[in-house]
Amino acid sequence: MVNEPGERAAIISGLGISRIGRRTSRSAIDHALDACLAAVTDAGLTLADIDGIASLGETPVPEMQDALRLATNWTGGGLSFGGPLGSVMSAAVAVGAGLARHVLVYRCVAAANMGAGAGARRAAASAETGAGITGAMQWTVPYHVYGTMPAHAMMLRRHMHLYGTTKEQLGALAVTQRRNAALNELAAYRDPITLDDYLAARPICEPLSLLDCDVPVDGGVAVIVSTREHTAGLDHPAVSIHAVGGAVHDRGTTWEQRSDFPAMMLDDAARQLWSRSDVGPGDVDVAELYDGFSFITLAWLEALGFCGRGEGGSFVEGGQRIGLTGELPLNTYGGQMSAGRMHGYWLLHEACLQLRGEAGPRQVDGAEVALAAAGSGPFGGCMVLTR
Repeated sequence: MVNEPGERAAIISGLGISRIGRRTSRSAIDHALDACLAAVTDAGLTLADIDGIASLGETPVPEMQDALRLATNWTGGGLSFGGPLGSVMSAAVAVGAGLARHVLVYRCVAAANMGAGAGARRAAASAETGAGITGAMQWTVPYHVYGTMPAHAMMLRRHMHLYGTTKEQLGALAVTQRRNAALNELAAYRDPITLDDYLAARPICEPLSLLDCDVPVDGGVAVIVSTREHTAGLDHPAVSIHAVGGAVHDRGTTWEQRSDFPAMMLDDAARQLWSRSDVGPGDVDVAELYDGFSFITLAWLEALGFCGRGEGGSFVEGGQRIGLTGELPLNTYGGQMSAGRMHGYWLLHEACLQLRGEAGPRQVDGAEVALAAAGSGPFGGCMVLTR
């Protein structure tokens, strides 16, 4: 690197999370407001200090900006760079460029209130007439592939065929994350599960079963991305943004047409991340990796270089390596498969808690470097965070 990456001028100064639950009967904006106000307070700021705002979606930025009466110099959001975490990554770049000093970034969902499978039902209805089907989906919807689960199931089946990945290996991931969730009072599911429970779970989209899937929840998470100068105003350790990656190189709009299938754009994002970083996979103390479906976590482990291509299954096998006291503590808050689906924002929140030493009974001793990664298919991004 000739010049220091611009994101290093930014820190994550504040964290906020609402009550998480299944069918809470609360609106998305209620969850968002709880998380946002908590994050502002945690950062030692007032709403008058916030001069930037970004979000992945659900509650639109203009609506939240109006609700909080914010006067902003910069707004952002969406999936255009870095997938789910792109709003945080773009906020860091904006802060580094001097476009804002304190950016509020939030994600809120009321997924359980909306009912499961709404998107798939809309796609199925459109398939009857062909109306509204554009882009890559025009090639999959006629075959009744309506959402991301069949795409991930195909990737997993191919991975099994090429590398011998087994359901028992994926089960170790699910069991370990549920054990971590038991230590997280906000997690949706905290009761322990066994490998036998996992193997007996109801099939959803072969070879994915119920316990390979994330849990729809209602809730909100927010972070404040600030200038590094604000470190002096904090009463807790600052979390530094060391490097980000969100590149897409190969067939960036499809799930199944990459030349390196079953790999995903996660590989592109990871290469960009490490090219901007002064640390490597061996320096990471804790990893919070997206698990919308269990296979995605294996894909991130391989893409990020924690293990070789095709070795994700053997890396997590047995669960010892990825436990809280293992070689690479993984998804320490329980992950989306047990804690709940927040599209990567809860894992970012957890990575920051670990670096601040505030993760309670699931704290990883001496955590100084964390990796947060979210997304799959053609949408994804990753961040190295340091204390």
